[in-house]
Amino acid sequence: MAKWAIAIHGGAGVDPNLPEQRQEEAKRLLSRCLQIGVDALKANKTAVDVVELVVRQLESDPMFNSGRGSALTAKGTVEMEASIMDGRKRRCGAVSGLTTVKNPVSLARLVMDRSPHSYLAFDGAEEFAREQGVEIVDNSYFITEENIGMLKLAKEANTILFDYRIPLPGADTCSASVGSLVPDTSLQMNGLPISIYSPETVGCVVVDSTGNCAAATSTGGLMNKKSGRIGDSPLIGSGTYACELCAISCTGEGEAIIRSTLARDVAAVMEYKGLNLQKAVDFVVKERLDEGQAGLIAVSRNGEVACKFNSNGMFRGCATEDGYMEVAIWE
Repeated sequence: MAKWAIAIHGGAGVDPNLPEQRQEEAKRLLSRCLQIGVDALKANKTAVDVVELVVRQLESDPMFNSGRGSALTAKGTVEMEASIMDGRKRRCGAVSGLTTVKNPVSLARLVMDRSPHSYLAFDGAEEFAREQGVEIVDNSYFITEENIGMLKLAKEANTILFDYRIPLPGADTCSASVGSLVPDTSLQMNGLPISIYSPETVGCVVVDSTGNCAAATSTGGLMNKKSGRIGDSPLIGSGTYACELCAISCTGEGEAIIRSTLARDVAAVMEYKGLNLQKAVDFVVKERLDEGQAGLIAVSRNGEVACKFNSNGMFRGCATEDGYMEVAIWE
């Protein structure tokens, strides 16, 4: 019998001066969600059930950028996206442009299980949600005061923000207001300035005790993004992928992840180059991202777990049936 393993993330790219209090809050959330996944695996829940369960928990907390607490579009609204994939038969479901669905990952699951399609977006996805009777809330539910301030900052700086706070020199990092923050525009996306990376996606990958793998990813996207922008998170093979060999969830610069089909490449080099999970993860992050910044978590059908990132840090956690458990942010 295979051994189960689970990994979760809350985004790649972290402010090196992130206040200790904020770090501890993030670790507590990751630990709580990781334990929920561990308990479900011990209760013999399937891999796809566990990834949905854990990502729902992450979506419901405003700490990271998914569900409640999602980044705001340039119009001040929320447009969320998510995907889920069951590695047993490579079944998948994805959604984009959600504005009222409380838990996007669960709608992605319904697209996979109860529709003839793999991907629904915007009005079509919202209509399907109502047909399926999922929980609907007003768009204001997802909007936090903190993100309203961050959108204002992004507009003033004429940039795209990844929900990242950089205090001005000499500012109190624990109490700096949005008005005392400035974006770092030294990084670019497709030639346009953006701030340095921070948590902008959540995800979970699982292999259960039968050796089945699954992955799920959910995000609110970029702060000050154009309405209608779709990132890597709902794109099967880019931000999310699962097959008989492994499961992967990515986070970081969406456009770079899309170009590199990062998640699928992990499975591909395992299959075609014969690399083990960690070597495959190391290879794709080093060789496929060009100048993009990103990270990923992965599990294999053999119970291995791996993560890799080329940014300042990645909010992450993992646990295995052998008793190993870790929650971390930095390298």
